[in-house]
Amino acid sequence: MTATAPRLGPSPIRRPLAVAALLAMLISLLLGLVLAGASPASAHAALTGSDPQDGAVVATAPEDVTLTFSEQIAMDDDSIRVLDPNGERADEGAPRDLTSGGAVRYAVQLHSGLPDGTYTVAWQAVSADSHPVSGAFTFSVGAPSETTVALPSGGAGGGLVGALYGIARYAAYAGFILLAGGSAFVLACWQRGAGARPLQRLVVRGWVTLTAATLAMLLLRNPYTGSGKLADAFDLDGLQSVLDTKPGAALVSRLLLLGASALFIAVLFGAYAKREDEKEKQDLTFGLATGGAVIAIGIAGTWALAEHASTGIQPGIAMPVDVLHLLAVAAWLGGLTALLVALYRTPDVTGSAVRRFSRVAFGSVIVLAATGLYQSWRQVGSWSALTGTRYGQLLLVKVALVAVLLGVAWISRRWTGRLTERAGSVSATDDTAAAAASGSPEPGATSDEEVDPERAAQLSRQRAALTATKEKRARDADPDRSGLRRSVMVETGIAVVLLVVTTILTSTEPGRTEEEAARGNTTTAPAPVTGGQLNLSLPFDTGGRNGKGTVRLDISPGGTGANSVHLWVDAPDGRPLDVPEVKLAFTLESKDIGPLPVVPDRLTEGHWTASGVQIPMAGDWKVAVTVRTSDIDQTTIDKNVKIG
Repeated sequence: MTATAPRLGPSPIRRPLAVAALLAMLISLLLGLVLAGASPASAHAALTGSDPQDGAVVATAPEDVTLTFSEQIAMDDDSIRVLDPNGERADEGAPRDLTSGGAVRYAVQLHSGLPDGTYTVAWQAVSADSHPVSGAFTFSVGAPSETTVALPSGGAGGGLVGALYGIARYAAYAGFILLAGGSAFVLACWQRGAGARPLQRLVVRGWVTLTAATLAMLLLRNPYTGSGKLADAFDLDGLQSVLDTKPGAALVSRLLLLGASALFIAVLFGAYAKREDEKEKQDLTFGLATGGAVIAIGIAGTWALAEHASTGIQPGIAMPVDVLHLLAVAAWLGGLTALLVALYRTPDVTGSAVRRFSRVAFGSVIVLAATGLYQSWRQVGSWSALTGTRYGQLLLVKVALVAVLLGVAWISRRWTGRLTERAGSVSATDDTAAAAASGSPEPGATSDEEVDPERAAQLSRQRAALTATKEKRARDADPDRSGLRRSVMVETGIAVVLLVVTTILTSTEPGRTEEEAARGNTTTAPAPVTGGQLNLSLPFDTGGRNGKGTVRLDISPGGTGANSVHLWVDAPDGRPLDVPEVKLAFTLESKDIGPLPVVPDRLTEGHWTASGVQIPMAGDWKVAVTVRTSDIDQTTIDKNVKIG
C-alpha cells in the first residue's frame, strides 16, 4: 500500500519543521544576547538598605553598621566584616539579628574610637532559596581617605566551585526528567516498553545522573556558599553544617527517595516486564503507578522546599504549584525523550502508544500553562519587571520556546494520526500474510525434523535476523514513521534548550526582588548628618548598552563657599557602574550665574569626588550631571535644589 504524508502545504513536513527549527535558533540567539547583555545575577536575597549608606560621609563613627535585606537570609559569625583603611577588622564580629515584622535586618558592632577615613563593609550570606549572596560598600568618617581594601568584583558562588555546582544543578534537572518522564511513558503509554532495553537504559541513566548530581551538590554545598575552595568539599565539619541547613536536608531527602526509586526501577523492568497474566499485571501497574507518583512528588518537593517557591509571597501555595510544574515538565519532556528513543531504537512501538503520549503531553501543557502563569505573576509582579529585568527577559524567551515547541507538537500529532490510521490495515495485512506463510512452506524448504537440532537452531537464528532486517527496512521506508521521527527529534532539541532556560531561571534573581532592591537603593538618603548637607538621587538613561542607572550625589556642607562633592554611579541592580566620564554644572538662573563647571576625579569604580567646589551665593541652584557611558552615548540630567 502507498502512504501519503499529511497535507500541510506544498512541503508537508520539512517546511514547517524548518520554520520551527529556524525560530528555535533565533530564540536561542536571543537567549545568548540576554545572558551576555546582563551582569550575573545569581543573588535572590538583595541588600535593600544600609546604615550608614553606601558612600555616606558621617561626622563621627557610628556604633554599629546595619544591613537590610529583601528576604530572609542565613548568616554566620563572619558574615559581616568592617575593614578600616589599612584592611584591619573594625568590627566586633558575630552579627546581631534585628529582624522584626517584615524587615530583615542584621547589625554588627564597631570598635569604639575609630579614626577618620574610609571604611569597607563586606558581607556574605545564604538567601532563603539556597543561593549564596554577597556584596560590599564603603562609608567614610570625617572625610574620605585612601584605602588599601579592594572591593570584590565577583559575587559569592563563582569560580570553579560555582561552575561545578551549576553543572550539577543542570544534570539533576535532566536526570529527574528522564527518570520520572521515562517511567511515566512506560506505565501510561506503552507498558510493553518495560521489556525494551533502550527504554530501560534511558530511565536507569536518568537515575544515575540524578543520584550523582545530588551527591556532588551535597559535597560542593559548603565551598559553594563559603570559601569557594574545592578542597573544602571534603571538610567533614563543613558537611555537617550543610546537613543542618534547609538545602542540605532537601538534598539528603532526595538521596533517600532515590533509594526507594531504585527499588521501583528494579520492579518495573524486572517482575513487571516479565508478568504475563493480565489481571496480575493490571494490579501491579496500579501499585507501581501509585508508588512511582509518591516518589516523584517527593523528589520534586525537594526543589520546592529549598528554592524560589519556599520564600517570597504565598509560599504555602507556591510550593505545591512548583511541584506540579516540575512534574508536568518531566511528563512532557521526559516522555518526549522516551518516545524518541522508542521510535529510533525499538521495532514494535505502536501508534496507540504514540496517541496515548499525545494525550499525556496535552494534559501536561495545560498544567504547565496554569502553574507557569501563577509563577510568573509571583516572581515578576509587574510589566516593567517583565521587560526590564534579566528574569523577565528569560521568562519571555521561555514562553517563546514553549510556543515553538507546541507548534512542532501539533505537527507530530498530525503524523501520529496518520500512523494510527494505517496501524489497523497494516496489522490485518500482516496477519493474512502470516497465515498464508504458515500454511504453505517455501519451495525447496526442508522440514526441521529432517535437520539436526544444531542446524535447526542456526536456521532459526538466520530467519529471525532476516525478519528483523526486513522489518527495520520497512520501518525506515515508512513515510509516516519517518515524519514522526523528524518532528519528535526537533521537539526534543527545542526541549533541551527549554530545559537550559528553565534551569537558568531557577538561579536568577526574580524580577520582583530585583525591582524592590533597585527601589531600595535609589531612595533619597536619610536626613544629613551635618547641617545643610544635600543628598540627591537622579536616574538616567543614555540609550546605549548598559546605559541605565542612577546617580547619587552628596554635597557637603551644602552651603555657600567651598563644598566637597561625592558622586556615585549605580547600575539598575545597585552595583557600581564604571562609566568613562562624569561632569557637573551649577547654575543660578535667577541671578544669571553659571553654569559653573565641575570635573570630578574618579576615586574608585562608580565613585567620583571633587573638593573645593565654590557656591558664591545662596539660592535655588540647578545641578546638572552629564554621564557618558560610551564613546557616543551620554545624557544630562538636572534637578533644582536649595543651597545655603
